[in-house]
This record gives sequence, structure tokens and C-alpha cells, in this order.
Amino acid sequence: MNKKNLIALTALCMATASGAAIAQEDAAPAAMEETKAYSLSANVALTSEYFFRGLSQTDGSPTIQGGFDAGYDLDGPVDLYLGVWGSGVNFQGPTAGDDATTEFDIYGGVTGEVKGISWDAGFIWYTYPGADSTLNYDFIEGAFSLGYDFGPYAVSAGLNYSPEYFGDSGDAVYVSGGVDVPLPEGFGLGIHVGHQSIDKNANFGTPDYLDWSVSISKEFEGFGFSLAYIDTDLSTGECNDVCDTKVVGTISKEF
Repeated sequence: MNKKNLIALTALCMATASGAAIAQEDAAPAAMEETKAYSLSANVALTSEYFFRGLSQTDGSPTIQGGFDAGYDLDGPVDLYLGVWGSGVNFQGPTAGDDATTEFDIYGGVTGEVKGISWDAGFIWYTYPGADSTLNYDFIEGAFSLGYDFGPYAVSAGLNYSPEYFGDSGDAVYVSGGVDVPLPEGFGLGIHVGHQSIDKNANFGTPDYLDWSVSISKEFEGFGFSLAYIDTDLSTGECNDVCDTKVVGTISKEF
């Protein structure tokens, strides 16, 4: 579950896309005509373990992830975006054949900027093909985030709400914040803190909890490299061993 990033942030989280207006020179007289622009991009990543809000989704195993994004510039203060993202997961169902091995997220929304404050409002639909429908793994979230770049560092805050969260666990709210700091030699430092509240904790399998992460990232030869420390305030007994402290490495590529 990525994005979810918004986020974010995250991701996200936690994704946004935008285009730039294309200027074309007219014949005579020389005039510039702006046309609305589309943007398309793709991404792929190999990660040593997939974590979502501090909880492992792959039970200690590496996995491949990737997605596609489309953006549309409305030639104004608001842009549209739509995307799909997928990852391997390892959810053991109660009976043979109930296991979920794949997650697909479909998301979309609007994004813009007002007086230097970036904002994003959208939805994320998390789906798990192959899992028994009675397990109620699939769920939808509404997502809203704000961000501001101060120069030496950038801050962000997000709110995700689901009326029926993973595993039929009722309404759920995830509140998060983050700081990104550019470092010398092209490195970047990212700090994230979030709080997940869930209506039916017994159905989900954990109490409400805090999660946090600290990451170092760098782009080299067109590839992104990151190393993240991930933790929660849950004890091992409260999360069925999926919240153990981990250091996660990821290699990614955008197209």
C-alpha cells in the first residue's frame, strides 16, 4: 500500500504529475500560441522489503514495484493526474488459496499551488487481486496534502481517510508530516512521522499506532538509491511480527 504517498508521501504515500504549456510560433505576425499539455511517466523499483505505514507487506522478502502516471495541465492553477502502481505482497489467508501476492493501487486527483503552498486532493483505491473477496482487503481512501519549500528544507503534511479500511476494520484516519532536507553531494535526507487510527482494531490486528522513518537518498547515473530506517511504537506482540524495526534499501528508475 503506497502513496500510498500521499502520500505519500508519500508518500504517500503517497503521486502528482504536471505538464508545461507548449508555445508555438505562428506564421505572420509572429505570435505565440499556448496549447494544453499532457505528461506521461513510468517508474520501477527493487526494494529489500515493502513497508506501508510502518508495517511490512512482504514478510521480510524483497519485491519489485512499478507504475504509470498521466498528468494534464489545465493551463491554470490546477492540474489533473491519474496513475496506477503495483507491488508484490505476502498476505497469508486463513485457508489455502486465500493468499494475496499482488497489490495494485489506482489513484487520481487534482494538484496546484497557491502563494508557494503546494496542495493535492485525490483518492487511492487499493486492490489485492487473487485474495478471497470475503477477506475485504480492498479499500478506498481520500487523500489531501500540503507542502511548502523553504529552500534549506521542505515540509509536508497529509491526511488520509477511509470509510472502510483494510480487512473490514471500519473507518480509519492517517495523519502524517514530513521534512526533506537537501544535503551536500546531491544527497537528500527525509524524515516522516505518521499516526494511524482505526475504528475496529481487532479486525485490523493492531491498536492505533505511530510510525516514523528516516531516509537518505541520492540519484546516480539516472537511478535513485535510498536507505531508510523504519519503526513504529507497536510491540512485536501487537503486530504479529510485521512491525519489526528494519533498514530498507531501494533502487528505482523513472522514465
